[in-house]
Amino acid sequence: MPAKPDHDKNKPEDTPHYHGHRERLRERFYSAGADALSDYELLEMALFAALPRRDTKPLAKTLIKIFGSFAEVVHAPVARLREIDGIGDSTIHQLKLIAAAASRVTKGEVNSRNALSSWNEVIDYCRSSMAFADKEQFRLLFLDKRNQLIADEVQQTGTVDHTPVYPREVIKRALELSATALILVHNHPSGDPSPSQADIQMTKAIIDIAKPLGIAVHDHIIVGKNGHASLRGMRLI
Repeated sequence: MPAKPDHDKNKPEDTPHYHGHRERLRERFYSAGADALSDYELLEMALFAALPRRDTKPLAKTLIKIFGSFAEVVHAPVARLREIDGIGDSTIHQLKLIAAAASRVTKGEVNSRNALSSWNEVIDYCRSSMAFADKEQFRLLFLDKRNQLIADEVQQTGTVDHTPVYPREVIKRALELSATALILVHNHPSGDPSPSQADIQMTKAIIDIAKPLGIAVHDHIIVGKNGHASLRGMRLI
């Protein structure tokens, strides 16, 4: 597919009428922090680098109106973003870089720590990695005897409402990695993280195979745009 340019309505020699607004926005960001900015204002700033000679406020407002929030914008499918007038490769690259950076930061919080004692960080990582995906994914976090992360793998990617999971393949991979514990994770693209009966049955099937082999299943976390659910926390396993 040929590159799609970002529409820049101002020629380089035009006087940037929005220059003062950018400076004021930067000053607010540095003096009061990101929490002082609305989603569209933070998105405006994120687009400065991609659109250096364009007023980014209208585009930022349009994106928030279409997708709903800053997080949903940066995780929006590339095909959907390409449909929007004024968005080209530079803008898409910038948005996807932000999403990747957020995921990398949250994964860094999990990598070298005991997963059970840094549970909030585990949830944050799972949500940043999967909550806004448009297809179901089944992810496995493999842990060692100190409950530190050995590997993080997406085992299956399915459709908008189903991912095939094979319990014996899950345990086979755990044995290959010498993992002593697992955290199961999958997403609900609908946004509602409530577990289905099939989710519960599949989790119990994995537990039944894992337990005799000395592999613990700490939890099955389901994430969505509207939050997360823990099968262990809900006492469903």
